[in-house]
Amino acid sequence: MPLIILFGLLFAAVAAYYVYKRVIAARLDKLYLQPFSNAWVALLQKNVSLYSRLPPSLINELHGCIQLFLNEKHFIGKGIEISDEIRLTIAGNACILLLQSQIRTFPNFKTIIVYPDTYAAKQISHDGNIQVLEDSRRAGESWFRGPIVLSWGDTLRGSINSKDGHNVVIHEFTHKLDEQSGNMDGLPVLRENAHYPEWASVLNEEFTSLKYRAERGKNSVMDKYGAVSASEFFAVATESFFEKSAQMKNKLPDLYEQLSRFYHLDPASWNSTKDD
Repeated sequence: MPLIILFGLLFAAVAAYYVYKRVIAARLDKLYLQPFSNAWVALLQKNVSLYSRLPPSLINELHGCIQLFLNEKHFIGKGIEISDEIRLTIAGNACILLLQSQIRTFPNFKTIIVYPDTYAAKQISHDGNIQVLEDSRRAGESWFRGPIVLSWGDTLRGSINSKDGHNVVIHEFTHKLDEQSGNMDGLPVLRENAHYPEWASVLNEEFTSLKYRAERGKNSVMDKYGAVSASEFFAVATESFFEKSAQMKNKLPDLYEQLSRFYHLDPASWNSTKDD
């Protein structure tokens, strides 16, 4: 009899868990489909320049991802009050990375910390055997399995200008895609196992090429910061993929093809006349 009771309790617990999961999934589906207010649309049109380039077929998907994002993420202001403008501008840029994706949210972290503008963070450097802790001015950073930190001033400037290849939100949230493989090493989880060899070959070659161009000051498509590491290369390449898509497709076609296959998007075709 005790064994029967034990199995009964176990079955009840498993059943309750699956019911709970279905209830949560249904609630999220409802939230995903919730209509977007005209005020929110106007704010995205004003602050997120990439939003105005999106094909109509992607707009509702972006709206749904933003609804889930705002429901899931917790914003903390450091010297700045968090407003709908801040939340929507950040969400609008970040969720572009999720369009046509196999995931609808960024897992494994909850918190986004926002400063009014460029902020100071501690950075360790070495002078011989001496370790030096000094202030470093930053526009944003992404902690592995931890929060994202953003400068609102840099966020807004990069969001309004979709042609300069600088978008700190896209940059830092690309790191969150990168870390889903277990490491921040420029190798995210790809759609198919067969894609890994070509991804590694192309990105390693383009990373080496960027370092060569950066040393000679002959770099135009990607910021030279991408030459710092493989992880930063992936983040910077993603910024240019969305913001300098036509240039990348023309000058770095192999890299563009890999990113297009990863994101399942072709931003060079989005109102391409605005990307000249």
